[in-house]
Amino acid sequence: MQYITDTHAHYDDHAFDEDRDSLLASLKDGGIGWVINVGASLRGCRESLALANQYPFIYAALGVHPSETAELTEEDMQHILQDSKDPKVVAIGEIGLDYHYPDDPSPEHQKKWFKRQMALAGEAGLPVVIHSREAAKDTLDILTEYKNESCGGVIHCYSYSKESAREFLELGYHIGIGGVLTFKNGKKLKEAAAYIPMDRILLETDCPYLAPSPYRGERNCSLYIPHVVQVLVQIKGITEEEVIRITSENAAALFGLPPYEG
Repeated sequence: MQYITDTHAHYDDHAFDEDRDSLLASLKDGGIGWVINVGASLRGCRESLALANQYPFIYAALGVHPSETAELTEEDMQHILQDSKDPKVVAIGEIGLDYHYPDDPSPEHQKKWFKRQMALAGEAGLPVVIHSREAAKDTLDILTEYKNESCGGVIHCYSYSKESAREFLELGYHIGIGGVLTFKNGKKLKEAAAYIPMDRILLETDCPYLAPSPYRGERNCSLYIPHVVQVLVQIKGITEEEVIRITSENAAALFGLPPYEG
């Protein structure tokens, strides 16, 4: 049996407080293998690492989302660097830029900490999980600046055009695709997905956010990824088994995951 790898989840989120253990216990029977739980805040980093050490099938990414960078310090960076030495940590993220909310830290502040965490990933020898919203050019500029130090990574929850996808691909990045691919208004992402080679696509949920149709607006979880797989089958003209196998192989290669034994 082929198992899906969910490369971006937030099972530390309070949305899972009531049924976290039972939901995670059900993933294998639902066809889900490895899960990467991604830190978005300092608290999220701690809890992602705790989950990774509690569940054999969970790995962790440690990083601070651009919206959470207001109070960051160099001491925080050193803590993340130290924790990144844990064998269950496979990436630095999610890090990047988000210019959507006017009350978030300024673009200049976000760029400062994005660059610092890119440098940290180079020190740790780990790939990065990139969050980029309404900031394509600045994201590309910074990834280009750190190209020689980079261990690769993924543009998570991809939301830009196929033209921008080409530029990220040329820098060596993978593209994370999730529930938005199933939305009726997801035409731009469908066009990008048609363009992106299968060997550069990763499956993800961003759960509890961005549940695919027919669960749109509800709490998302890894069990809903097959709905994304079905749309990729239609776009790429390959089988469900091929989509799952290729994307899981991509994740294993990027994040250094061992074979999933089930």
